[in-house]
Amino acid sequence: MTLDRTRVSALTVRAASKSYGSVPLFSEVTFDLSAGKAIALTGANGTGKSTLLRCVAGTDELDDGDVELFGRPLIESDATQRRAVAALLDDVDYFPDLSVLEHLRMISWLHGTENADSVTETVIRDVGLDAAIHQLPPTLSTGQRHRLGLASCFVRPRDLLLLDEPEQRLDKAGREWLGFRLREEKRNGTAVLFASHDQTVISDVADDVVSF
Repeated sequence: MTLDRTRVSALTVRAASKSYGSVPLFSEVTFDLSAGKAIALTGANGTGKSTLLRCVAGTDELDDGDVELFGRPLIESDATQRRAVAALLDDVDYFPDLSVLEHLRMISWLHGTENADSVTETVIRDVGLDAAIHQLPPTLSTGQRHRLGLASCFVRPRDLLLLDEPEQRLDKAGREWLGFRLREEKRNGTAVLFASHDQTVISDVADDVVSF
């Protein structure tokens, strides 16, 4: 089954609620995210932004509420939906015995990226990993691993991009590049949902804000 990408809403979240034990985390969160638009999740640490992103990605479950992707209920095991969603929510998962270049090529090939080798080389240059292409991921700094995580999203096709504090570990120039790149994502029709504390990135990228 294919996704109906002609729908106005790429992502729909309705009355989403989550608690840990008897402690409520968030309640009745509702929003629609259209293709080519971005929503920023803002608020203090511990208010549930990361948890909501995991629920949208299908790696965690809501207590109540619904998540739909292009009008279809979110099912984490649905291969079509998995192909549509690129996410960087925690420290990047990687193939420890593959170099940065090999790792990104593998992701690009597996997801059927057109001109995979060329796209991979361009993304590596864009995220500033040129000097580390032959390193194994365990040897990277935390900042380099974060850039590898971003690159892992950008080398594959995507309709929805989920990012948890994508600006972390980036310097000023890196954050400026991130804002430019996410605006490019929107221009290419990708829907972007991201959690952030950086007001500059939020104002540069977000069309709407959901506060926790």
